[in-house]
Amino acid sequence: MFQQSVETSKSVLNFNSHDAIARALPGVGACVAIAGVAYGLRMLPGVHDFSPMIIAIALGILIRNTIGTHAALTVGIGFSMRRLLRLAIILLGVQLTFGQVAETGVRGVAIILAAVGTTFLFTLAVGRLIGADPRLTRLIAAGTSICGASAVAAANSVVDAHDEDVAYAVACVTVFGSIAMFAYPLLQGALDLAPRDYGLWAGASIHEIAQVVAATFAVGREAGDFGTVAKLTRVMTLAPMVFAMAAFLPSLGDATSERAKVPLPWFALGFIALVAVNSVVAIPPAIKADTSVVSTFLLTMALAAMGLETSIAKLKAKGMKPALTGALASLFIASLSLILVRLT
Repeated sequence: MFQQSVETSKSVLNFNSHDAIARALPGVGACVAIAGVAYGLRMLPGVHDFSPMIIAIALGILIRNTIGTHAALTVGIGFSMRRLLRLAIILLGVQLTFGQVAETGVRGVAIILAAVGTTFLFTLAVGRLIGADPRLTRLIAAGTSICGASAVAAANSVVDAHDEDVAYAVACVTVFGSIAMFAYPLLQGALDLAPRDYGLWAGASIHEIAQVVAATFAVGREAGDFGTVAKLTRVMTLAPMVFAMAAFLPSLGDATSERAKVPLPWFALGFIALVAVNSVVAIPPAIKADTSVVSTFLLTMALAAMGLETSIAKLKAKGMKPALTGALASLFIASLSLILVRLT
């Protein structure tokens, strides 16, 4: 059913005609509505620390598995999941500069790169060892090692997994990232890390940007500022990682194991280009702020669309092996980052 929906989306997503636009509008409108509700729910007590993306995919799953989704929404859902997602990731580049990497310092960059690369490979190895689904394992590896839900969604552009896999991976990074968000400030008392070291540890290991902000500013402004910069530096590895997945990971097709049969993620070049522009041109803060709002909202729409295509029955069929993979990966990146901070 899902594959049929995707093929239908691809066949009509030629936006050179008014008819194609009209076909997409209902689904896009539904994703806009869910994203708007997700932003509204964030205003409730206890929900503010969760990104609107997480709330949106949860709402989408709830709608899909209770009242269902009408066939008229199929085209717009597909458009939101793919084209709007890629546009959102490109726009993320406006928030980053190569100067932020310099602020992190050679030590910080080395720790972040080591944590990202090693955790990605560790997650693939663990997933293979315990027999977790390989596509789902790759999504969990990207989300855990880089930046949570955004990385999961971006990685799926080359993994090409089912939306249930995306939802499962997002759930993993949300649950374990949230645990870290509450646990890190408590552990700080026992570890007695300097504020910048604590910020580096959190920025190099906690999954979502919002989770890093919450965990670091709970300790103090210096830890919060440095943790945010460290996390943004980690986000900058998103584009190279997606390219590496496309170029070096073997195909998961049934007929062949040849490499790199997936299309190259060209949207990642747009991301890098905007980072470069932002590094050499003084983009006004107001424009950067507006772009951040647009990018986050588009990502929220994309995750809402994925939720609308997600079946809970299929999620249950995945079993606990992927969840165990995500738990071990999260524990690994937290431990490795802390060890590297301590040793250096």
